[in-house]
Order: sequence, then structure tokens, then C-alpha cells
Amino acid sequence: MTNKQKKKKAGHGGGGVFSEINITPLTDIFLVLLIIFMVTTAVTIESAAHVDLPKAEAAAPTDKPKGVIVTYTADHQIMVGSQQVTEAQLMTTLQQQLAPLQSSDKIVIFQGDPKVILGDMVRILDIAKTAGAEAIAIAVSSLPPGGGAGGAPGGGA
Repeated sequence: MTNKQKKKKAGHGGGGVFSEINITPLTDIFLVLLIIFMVTTAVTIESAAHVDLPKAEAAAPTDKPKGVIVTYTADHQIMVGSQQVTEAQLMTTLQQQLAPLQSSDKIVIFQGDPKVILGDMVRILDIAKTAGAEAIAIAVSSLPPGGGAGGAPGGGA
């Protein structure tokens, strides 16, 4: 028997289609890519760890906040600063207090009770904008220690 006949008999015909895929080169490529990514990630993390951030100077604390504070209580009282005003007087009072301020300081800070209706707040802020406020801010109270648990709508208690 010749060498050709032995190959045919063993099932190794010449020029046939391979039914198996050789995954060794594919695995080699993936391992090389993995090593490249590991090296570049290590270099990136190391270079990011040594960033020199600019130092900020502590600003002098100001006792008086910029702008005019408008407070709206749960019993529908409007306060501009410490002065109680009616809704009819609100426009003229705000115009008087905003007039001497620079345009960057013409800010109305709204402090409202949590029970305040949204429509009342929008009406007061609209009056403030008409009175000449350049910007409007809504003051928030800080959360108690441990987070703000309690007051979630639909929460069971």
C-alpha cells in the first residue's frame, strides 16, 4: 500500500473541507489585546493619580447674602427680609430693595414653607421677576443627619 492509499483509508482525503476551526491564533490575538489593555490601563491610572489641583483660597464669609430674601409662610404671610408685606405691596417693596443693587446682585431668594402651594410660589416669583429681579433662587433647608427619611409620597408609616 502506498502512502496516498493509507491517507485515504484513514479518512485524510486531500483537498477536502476542514470541519474544525483552529482557535489557537484567535486565542493568541485575544491574549495580546488583553495584555495591551492591562498595560495602558495601569499607565492611565498611574498618571491620573498625580494631578496637581489648584488650591482655592477660602473666601471671607459674608454675613449678608446677596439679593433680597422673600419668605412665604404656611399661613400665607409674605416677608421681604424682616418686613411683613401684603401681596399688593410686594411689587413696590421689591422694586425699592432691588433698585440700589448692582445687576449681578439683583437676586430674589425664595424661602417657602414645605406646605406652600406651588401656584402661590409661582405667583410670588412672577411678581419678583416683574419687579426687576435678574435671577431667582429657591432656598432649601439642609437634610437632617442620616438623610431625609420620612416625607416620601406613598411611603408606608
